[in-house]
Amino acid sequence: MRTVNKVILIGNVTKDPIIKSTEGGNKLALFTTATNRYYKTSDGESKSEAEFHNCVAWGGLAERIEQFLTKGKLIYIEGRLKTRVIEKDDGEKLYKTEVVAMNLIFLDKKWDPIEGAHWDETPAPMSTSIDDDDLF
Repeated sequence: MRTVNKVILIGNVTKDPIIKSTEGGNKLALFTTATNRYYKTSDGESKSEAEFHNCVAWGGLAERIEQFLTKGKLIYIEGRLKTRVIEKDDGEKLYKTEVVAMNLIFLDKKWDPIEGAHWDETPAPMSTSIDDDDLF
């Protein structure tokens, strides 16, 4: 039977992305987005609850994120979930679940990187595909 692993988020970037490079020269961008869930309590009181999502992007998408993504931007992210196991020195295992971004769209009307940037040619879409092997 087929399965599905797809994530779609619309949220705000909580801090400027961290950009790293692998030994092979492949760029990756690490960033966190926040989404809110709004609900009413049994008393009828309106409440909201923030959820924070760790995200990672690779290659060309990471390069675009390095150029344009900053804290506070409203973005659409499409990707998949990936859980990594990190073994600490004492043998304890930590599990970290991230959204591996495959597509990112700026939704902030105040600033559009395509309109606001100077391009010699039409930029490529802000998406990429990666293999699971790229994650480790």
